[in-house]
Amino acid sequence: MSVRFYDGRTAHPHEAEASLDGDMLTIRADGREIGWRLPDLTVQIEADQARVSSRREPDARLVLPVGDWNPLIGDRLADRLKSRRRSEVWLVGGLTAAAAGVVAFVFIGVPALAGPLARATPADMELRLGSNLDAQVSAAFPRCDDPRGQAILNDLGDRIATRADTPFDIRVRAVEAPMANALALPGGPILITDDLIRDARTPDELAAVISHEVAHIEKRHVMQAVWRDLGIGMLLDLVVGGGTGAGQQAVILAGQASDLSYSRDAELEADAGGQALLHAAGLSSRGMAPFFERMARAEGDAGQLGAAAEFMNTHPDSRRRGQAARAAERPGESALSAADWETVKATCSAGSDSPVERLKRRLRLGDDPALTDQGDQVGPDREGRGRP
Repeated sequence: MSVRFYDGRTAHPHEAEASLDGDMLTIRADGREIGWRLPDLTVQIEADQARVSSRREPDARLVLPVGDWNPLIGDRLADRLKSRRRSEVWLVGGLTAAAAGVVAFVFIGVPALAGPLARATPADMELRLGSNLDAQVSAAFPRCDDPRGQAILNDLGDRIATRADTPFDIRVRAVEAPMANALALPGGPILITDDLIRDARTPDELAAVISHEVAHIEKRHVMQAVWRDLGIGMLLDLVVGGGTGAGQQAVILAGQASDLSYSRDAELEADAGGQALLHAAGLSSRGMAPFFERMARAEGDAGQLGAAAEFMNTHPDSRRRGQAARAAERPGESALSAADWETVKATCSAGSDSPVERLKRRLRLGDDPALTDQGDQVGPDREGRGRP
């Protein structure tokens, strides 16, 4: 069969003969013979012309009428194309299954592995990680100034943590932050925000929050959350390519209050564990249920929802938690004396400042006109969320 052949080196067409023998297309032009394997062929149909080339010689091409190409190739190329399409379908199916496996590992495998990894983490490693995360969080949430209130809070944390089965030194401190919440960090630090101290109605409510956070540390929930974020970040690096910083970003986010979240089971375990710690210390556990019940009421009250939004965003089903806490509560000694309670309430001046004054203090706006004029450029650049 006479065809036109372009060798890819010149634009001049060569008169050639083409024949098909088995899976080999043979082209004879200018006294030489070229063989192209059928699986390597690609065909483009333009108008009434078929342009045939080989992946092994992409610059060369064979041009002949479609009416000549179809009888020459018969059903062989069609069979090859069908086989190729089947391979592509299998490839797409395999990639889809792999993607589903990755998603399942992220949402099922990583959380399942986070618990055993947290329990196996050496204490000194958790201490070093906690120190690093504490420095990050402290940059956004500064310590409140009053040393007397800080000492009372820390002593209360020591009393509650005495019976906790943990190698870590529990350290409680009050901080200034734009939400009513509390959070525990790896290795023992517990941060109580000034808004939570202001909103707590009794010392027993505050003690319930602290005991809840101590239980998170005791059960290694904090380290579990860090491993979960770290594992997802490393997996993202693997999927989207190294050098993206996804893994490093997960570690950084793990140090922010909004990312140390726990599962519902972990929250319920910390509730029960916190009450048990209060009972062991001889303290009343009657402060936990009112706290959750108030949050549950706020869900249905548009006027109060804003104040509780940070808590509700990560602590679903407050009503259920309140009922469980109410069923397990026991009487006991008050967590603080009246005088100590007043001192703690004033630790961050939360009880006397107006909302405007608290906002100015958080943004470090004072009497300095230079700072005041630049108020829109000063202060934390993101809001975190804690997890009492």
